[in-house]
Amino acid sequence: MQKTTRKRSTRLLATAALAAALCSSAGAQSAYPGRTVTLVVPTAASGTTDFSARMLAQALAPVLGQSVVVDNRGGGSGSIAASAVKSAKADGYTLLMQYSGFHVISPHITKQKQWEHADFQPVANVISTPQIIVLRSDLPMQTLAELIAYAKANPGRLNYASSGAGSLQHVTGGMLEQQAGIKMTHVPYSKGTGPALQDLLGGQVDLTFGTAPSFLPHVASGKLRVLAVTGKERLPSLPDVPTTAEVGYPQVNASSWFAVFAPAAVPRPVIDRLTADIRTVVQSPAFRQKAQEQGITADYQNPQQLGDKVRADLANWAPIVKALHLKVE
Repeated sequence: MQKTTRKRSTRLLATAALAAALCSSAGAQSAYPGRTVTLVVPTAASGTTDFSARMLAQALAPVLGQSVVVDNRGGGSGSIAASAVKSAKADGYTLLMQYSGFHVISPHITKQKQWEHADFQPVANVISTPQIIVLRSDLPMQTLAELIAYAKANPGRLNYASSGAGSLQHVTGGMLEQQAGIKMTHVPYSKGTGPALQDLLGGQVDLTFGTAPSFLPHVASGKLRVLAVTGKERLPSLPDVPTTAEVGYPQVNASSWFAVFAPAAVPRPVIDRLTADIRTVVQSPAFRQKAQEQGITADYQNPQQLGDKVRADLANWAPIVKALHLKVE
């Protein structure tokens, strides 16, 4: 009898301990966030990935009720930042502000991968935007047709910067070369658009492909010239700049997206809180207006939609990357 009573008491104590642990876990999740959230960016400061992260961090902090800081970890075509977030504690306090080129193009040409898509779960898409073809203004070419004519007459003489091997800029340059029948020299900047832009302004490179925010101030000052938009529609911030389709190259069609990902093991309630608050921010009139002024589009997509986009883009870019024979330099 005493033995049975002791067994029953032991079971009751174990059940109570389990219930307390579950309550504690649920309480910890419901209390999220209780401290500063870090957005890790896979590029150096400057560039649209960094701009998108800072724009989101500033608007998200009052909604979350905690500070949101940006941590730039450029290099390795995004692998340094991705590896840092993959290895971070899965509590929702370390997130990756990812650039689509690194997420769905780099994996096709990277032999030694430091991360896998399974290491992350999607939280929310924030920004989507086409690229622009940007030339330093001291060069004589005024249109894309003139640029192509020069490149045909001078194979390999023009060089173009990208934010790293496998970036969308790299792919867009390859697409233009293939479609126009020209040859240019690729100059990758593994830390992102910021260093590439500085060398473009300094005359070390001739042109680049990128999203509008980093370039618009220099276009306005006359230091850079925009030749075309690589999307299907003109940008409201650059109404006089034609699309690549308008000037005869419809297959040079490349758009970027910038999205938040979390380590794979972050609890679902934390992901739900994050994506709901990001939706509130991205769909707000103020955020949408600020994005439009910079030549980009506020484009919230929930975790399922973002996950579907990643899978579709991986499949869509695979034959393009293969046809372009892109390699990691």
